[in-house]
Amino acid sequence: MLVVAEAGSAILLYACGNDVTGTDFSEDEWAEVGRIIKERNLFPIFNAAYLGLASGFVDKDAYAIRYFIDELKVETAVCASYDHSMGLYGEGVGCLLVYTSSNSIASYCSAYLEQVQRSQISNPPRYGASIAHLLLTDSELTEKWANDLQQLVDRSRYLRRYLYDSLLDQAIPGQWNFIIRQKGLFGFLGLSRAAVKELRETYHIYMADNSRISLAALNEENAMYLAIAMADCVRNELLNDF
Repeated sequence: MLVVAEAGSAILLYACGNDVTGTDFSEDEWAEVGRIIKERNLFPIFNAAYLGLASGFVDKDAYAIRYFIDELKVETAVCASYDHSMGLYGEGVGCLLVYTSSNSIASYCSAYLEQVQRSQISNPPRYGASIAHLLLTDSELTEKWANDLQQLVDRSRYLRRYLYDSLLDQAIPGQWNFIIRQKGLFGFLGLSRAAVKELRETYHIYMADNSRISLAALNEENAMYLAIAMADCVRNELLNDF
């Protein structure tokens, strides 16, 4: 869709940990996306809510943002948030960063954003922001936070692999290795709406109709239960097709 987007259009991109598909661009794919955006004079807006939650390293997950700004010199907006990575969901901890091509444009953007913010909320709560500031300005706490992110990502990877292996144990029809290729806290199971409905009504397993789930809700016990239930639903669906 980028190649037919009207010049000046704003394009929303996930910096990492795409919570819709669980799939991120490679560096070569980011280069192609960046080339098209620059050639067509599009305006990228990065959703950076999951920095550190895809690879376990904030700097690595920020690759696309830095590439667009440092290498391509493309005017860019970044919606940064610590809701997920610091467990501050509901506190509204985040900020909007805008990279511009000149100081005059930066001043205009600042004035406009201040006006918009003022019209929406005059004095936002600062409790969550104070926690984020403390974690990022205390070297010891920053190191502990980085280690926590890595452990969370390692757990997510382990559970993806555990679910995949459990599906193989059930000899469930189909190819399921896409599950272990996904990244971040969310992913797709590749199930039909009918299978999702059966999971809900028969096994009391709940997810979005498109089979999107949160990996954070899994452990070894319920991942095995999920695999067994998925196998039954997929087999039933195949039998009903005959």
